[in-house]
Amino acid sequence: MKNLLLFSLLFLLLSEQSFAARMVIEAKHSPNPINIDGKKDAHWNLVKPLTVKLNELPYEPNNGYLGLKETSIEISSLYDSEYVYFLFRWYDPTISLARFPWEKSQNGSWIKLSNLDHTLHENTYYEDKLAIYWDINERGFIKKGCDKSCHMQEEGMLEGIKDTSSGRHYTKNDGETIDEWHWKATRTNSLKQMDDGYVDNEHETNNKWGRHIDNPHSGGYYANKNKTNMPAWMNGPEVKPSPDWILDSKKVPFVDTFKAGDRIGGIVIAPFEQARADVTARGIWFDDHWQLEIKRKRITHHQDSATQDVQFDNLHKAYYFGVTAFDNSQINHLYHKKSIKLIFKQ
Repeated sequence: MKNLLLFSLLFLLLSEQSFAARMVIEAKHSPNPINIDGKKDAHWNLVKPLTVKLNELPYEPNNGYLGLKETSIEISSLYDSEYVYFLFRWYDPTISLARFPWEKSQNGSWIKLSNLDHTLHENTYYEDKLAIYWDINERGFIKKGCDKSCHMQEEGMLEGIKDTSSGRHYTKNDGETIDEWHWKATRTNSLKQMDDGYVDNEHETNNKWGRHIDNPHSGGYYANKNKTNMPAWMNGPEVKPSPDWILDSKKVPFVDTFKAGDRIGGIVIAPFEQARADVTARGIWFDDHWQLEIKRKRITHHQDSATQDVQFDNLHKAYYFGVTAFDNSQINHLYHKKSIKLIFKQ
């Protein structure tokens, strides 16, 4: 019996180590700086990508979910003396950019299109997204990955608070934080940015629970809506064709010269500034795939960088992260179990 127990424990240990060994990315040194344009240039041939299957969904929307139920994502990494670079490529047969668009109805009124599910979130009129969560110092992240900070409500209650969401992110203990990079196909991609935030233990006073924007920050996107619940802005005439968003730098006051069925963007986009703008990213969609190229300085120097940003300051150290893909969904996403390990080849 004792031998059987020892064998079982050894089997579990070896199985977990074997799984962890498969979830490893080796970043290699790039001899030249990399231009972030979403293309797989020759420098990416220096590394072999890791393929990770994303086949977990936090919930099934009650109004019909037509998005992906699973996908595979390829991840590659390079680095130089100043930056770390990543290339992500995942299957998504539909490009989704219309995020709560305005549409003119037959009676001349304007309607912001939406089809909210039972959690009061959108899975129809929304953008594609990708999120990366980097462990800073959360106990248990290395083993469990993003699952460690995801908390699910039971019978409409979470931590004694009424909540209809499918899950909330916050760390278990005070002082524990996670670095969050959030790419958004409509709100950030054309500006070559990735929203830089973090997750902490706050879960009582913040409507986003543990999720926050990096400090300090300014700029960014905002809703295209006026006080009478109508579009406030539209793109100027030089923006052709008009995209599914309004450019803050090219916006003009909304003038209704549109016909029934016409749409304009529901969001106005502008670049992030300061700490929120640390991550550069550009995605392109082709051959039924998104391909996203990313760079960030290995070491950041803001007032709260130590607790809000993962610091790639030790090339002999391993770094752990998780990745999730959103198929035109506001919060529903495809994710994987456990964490992915990043190491730097010297």
